[in-house]
Amino acid sequence: MKTSSFSVSPALALTVCLLAPLAACGTADGAAPDTNTAADATHPLIGNSAPTFALDSQNHKGKVAMAGLAGKVVIVDFWATWCEPCKKSFPKLQDLYVKYKASGLQIVALSEDDEKGGIPEFGTSYGAEFPLLWDGDKAIAGKWNPGSMPSTFIIDRKGVVRFLHRGYHDGEEVEIEKELKGLL
Repeated sequence: MKTSSFSVSPALALTVCLLAPLAACGTADGAAPDTNTAADATHPLIGNSAPTFALDSQNHKGKVAMAGLAGKVVIVDFWATWCEPCKKSFPKLQDLYVKYKASGLQIVALSEDDEKGGIPEFGTSYGAEFPLLWDGDKAIAGKWNPGSMPSTFIIDRKGVVRFLHRGYHDGEEVEIEKELKGLL
């Protein structure tokens, strides 16, 4: 029996490990290849009840549960500290949070990072005053199937997922704001 050996150089292995997470993130200009496409509109959660979750926040906002957000319009944003488009979207989400919180908007940001250590610092750096949660075992992402980061789900007051934005492109907050106004 003939055997073959296969080896990978340490440099190649390191490069793959560093770049692989970016495959799930947007492109260099901040847009994901599938941003706001028909695929977003046909996501299995659109028109259905949002999956439940309950987690402690990583930025001292207490425990957050979907059940406790009943009656509010909710943005559930999947993100990661290494995601470049997330760095652009967070200040825009914060602006919307400040503008519409009194009208019943709540934003919950779920980090998909492998470790939770940098989550509070990321929130502080990008001005997030909304709860930052850590989906350490990826169980919540498994229920929501975000597909890429950031992925922003908009849920109506009845708990039904109405809109999805995958990736982030400059000006997308205008589209999100129109959708929010229709639900608030």
